[in-house]
Formats: sequence, structure tokens, C-alpha cells
Amino acid sequence: MSEDTTPDYPPAPLDEDALAADAKSAKKRPMKKANKKGGDSATESAAAEVAASGLEAVAEHVSPMPEVPVETHPAQPQHVDVRTLPQKPLEEELESFRDVFKKLKVEMQKAIVGYDDLLTETLIAIFSGGHVLLEGVPGLGKTFLVRVLSQVVGLEPGRVQCTPDLMPADILGTHIVNEDAHGRRVLHFERGPVFKNLLLVDEINRATPKTQAALLEVMQERAVTAGGERHRLPEPFFVLATQNPMEMEGTYPLPEAQLDRFMFKIKVPFPNLESLVEISRRTTGFEEPQLNTVLSGVELMRLQYLLTQIPVADPIASYASQLVLGTHPDQAGALPAVGRYVSYGASPRGLQALIRGARVWCAVRGGTAVATEDVQRVAHAALRHRVILNFEGEAQQVKVDGLVDDLLKQVGTPAAKAA
Repeated sequence: MSEDTTPDYPPAPLDEDALAADAKSAKKRPMKKANKKGGDSATESAAAEVAASGLEAVAEHVSPMPEVPVETHPAQPQHVDVRTLPQKPLEEELESFRDVFKKLKVEMQKAIVGYDDLLTETLIAIFSGGHVLLEGVPGLGKTFLVRVLSQVVGLEPGRVQCTPDLMPADILGTHIVNEDAHGRRVLHFERGPVFKNLLLVDEINRATPKTQAALLEVMQERAVTAGGERHRLPEPFFVLATQNPMEMEGTYPLPEAQLDRFMFKIKVPFPNLESLVEISRRTTGFEEPQLNTVLSGVELMRLQYLLTQIPVADPIASYASQLVLGTHPDQAGALPAVGRYVSYGASPRGLQALIRGARVWCAVRGGTAVATEDVQRVAHAALRHRVILNFEGEAQQVKVDGLVDDLLKQVGTPAAKAA
């Protein structure tokens, strides 16, 4: 009877020790069962041994399930303490910085025609560690500027094209179900394009307020919180956003909290005649300019730390603070135009932008301490998007740059007060 019940499986090699152990356990179990039911313990023991050998033989002929490849991301970016890097005396370091600044502009001007002030203010914001909002009509090279900047500064670029149906997960990333090496299902955080050094947010005012709010934590804390986990962004990290001031249909104006996180708002003007002629010469052929990388990310952060050591005297800091207070209509001695047309003035971030930008411009012009003209040089870019007009100001089409000009004339400089 036992030979008739044996399946016709091919012989499979078995481990003798394992087989002996299985046989002992198989004999013990059927004997207990036979004592109760009166069955043949020898027959059941033989059947158990045959079944075990048959299962192992079948397993040999069945190909194992292939492992699902899991896309892994690099570990969290390590923080670089630039204070521990070797440094030369401050004067020598500032001279080296001026050479780097000039080389960056020269490389960028290989691809970008004109826009000297635009390139200067953009580089000032980069060396200050701030974000930039570029405003101009289409076709002026705002997106191209960001691509060129990433090449010459040596930063990894990322891009987000904003549309009304763009979701926060399209920018930050999201959790997806994946399988690990053992075939178990796990939640895996798929990082979004924000995890780059230089993020271009194109046409940011076309994204909905929900999506715009996804950038608040990114720009301020340089981190992303998703599913209870905090993911740090790579260092250095910058956001360069563009917006078109002409088209209003299908756009969502940036809230004050979003605008305030941009260090500078830079207006991109239309090129003049000479620039247009040069653009036609450079951009209508096959060849593109070959750009050289001047900096690395670590060197950029080292220079940023170096620039923070440029001293700012108390009278200069007081002058910058008075400029910020002068943008508020409820302050004593406010300009009549500010009291009439302004709803809310610049925040303390505006003061920080003035001081940080003035330090960089001081180093560019060859100074050793921040002066009044350094603050005045960056005042328009630092304040124009932080002064919020009221309904009357919007109806009268008041220019914020004009209000900043009046402030610079009204607020007394430290030299004027000393005289």
C-alpha cells in the first residue's frame, strides 16, 4: 500500500541530519494519533517522509520570485561647518572674493546680453544666502538666467513649472508603497524637485495658494516635513522664482508671507536697441557659449560666512532700521505718501535683507566696513515687494520704487546728522 501512494517525483538530495530529525518527529506524531484512532503508525511515518521529500523536490523546480529593485536616495545631506575651514586674513579673503565675483559676471555675460544690474543684484542675493523673485514679461531670459547661474556657480538645478493643477506633493515629494529586498511592502518617500541646490519655480503666481504655501517651510527652514518625518534640503539651497506681471487671468497673487521670504525682488527690464542687436547675433546660430564653473557649493558657503564678518557700525544699522520704519504708515513722522497709499510696511526680514545685501556690496566695491551707500544700493530690491499698497494706492497705480526714493531722500544719513 505504501508503494502505491508514493508520488512519482524525481529524487532530491536531502540533508541526512535534517532527514533523521524529521523522521523522529514524524514517528512520534503519528504514534500518538494511532493510539487514539488505531491506525498504522509505520504507514503514516513513511507517508510523512515521502511528502517532505516531494515538497523539497518541487521547490527545486520552481524558480524563486525575483527581488523588486528599490530606488534608494542618498543619505540626508551632511551639514558643512564652514567655520572650521581654513581662512586667510579678512583683507586677503575679500580681495579673493572680488576676483570670484568678477569672474562669475564675466562667465554669465557670455550667455546673457546686458542686464548688468540684474546680474549684480542676483549674485548679491546668492552670496547673502537669500532667495530671489524675478519679475518681467515673457521672453526676457529669466529662466535662462537661472540655468546659467547654476552652471557657473556649480549648483545642482531643479525646476518646477507652476500650473493651477500643480499639487504640493509635485514639489516636495510624496510617500509611495514599495517593496524592500525581502518582498515586504514599505512606505518610501519619493523626493520631489525641491531637493536640489538651486530651485527654479517658474511662473510661481500660476500655482494655487495651497501649492504656494508648500514653499513656506522650504524657503524659511530649508527642510521638508512629510508623514511626520523631517527631511533636510541640500546645502546651499536657493529658490529663484519668476512671475509675469502682465497676465492676470489664471494667476494667484503671492501672499505677504510668501513675498517676505524672498530676499530680493528684481525687475527684469526690456533690452535696449544695442542689446537686442547683440541678442540676434548670439542666439540665432548653432553654437552655444561654453561656460566654466567658477565656484563649488562648499566654497560658496565659505564665502557667505566670510562676508558676515564685515563690520556694520551702529549708526549704519540705525539708518537701515529707520528706512524700514519709514515704510509703515502708522509711525510718527511717516511720509504723507506712505500714510495715504501704504497699508503695511516692511517686516524685520526687510532689515535683514538690507544689512546682508549691504555687506556683500561693500565687499564688491572694495570697502572694509558697511557704509550708507551700501544700504542705499540694495534698498529698492529689498523693500519693493515688502511695501503693501492699500486700495487707493492700487487705484492710483502708485509705484513702490517711487516711495523708496522718497524715503532715501527723507531719512537722514549718519553723516548728515553728525554735521
